[in-house]
Amino acid sequence: MDSVQRPAAPSLHHDAAPDSRRLDTATATFRMLSDPTRLHLLWLLAQEPSDVSSLVERTGASRTSVSQHLAKLRFSGLVTTRKESRRVVYSISDGHLTRLVMEGLNHADHRVTGEPVHD
Repeated sequence: MDSVQRPAAPSLHHDAAPDSRRLDTATATFRMLSDPTRLHLLWLLAQEPSDVSSLVERTGASRTSVSQHLAKLRFSGLVTTRKESRRVVYSISDGHLTRLVMEGLNHADHRVTGEPVHD
């Protein structure tokens, strides 16, 4: 296995300091992640696209709550939808968001379990 350190992919490396537009956009994303139900929904959608019924079953939240949270996530551009017959299937919008959700939960896992932090 090759152990040579490779440079970060261009999409993961930005030298310029963030401007107000980027800071505002990132803040809006973090705001949407700040609700436990929305974060759970995004984690589930990072695993696989799902419809509302499946998300209700997997979260244990009410259908009304799941639908309202999905509407907010869709309005903010964090999830997308597609029709499959009579079902609406939700997907997480992009890989950056998937990695952000997974890293946030990995960070939480370290905090909860006391596992040492790492790079």
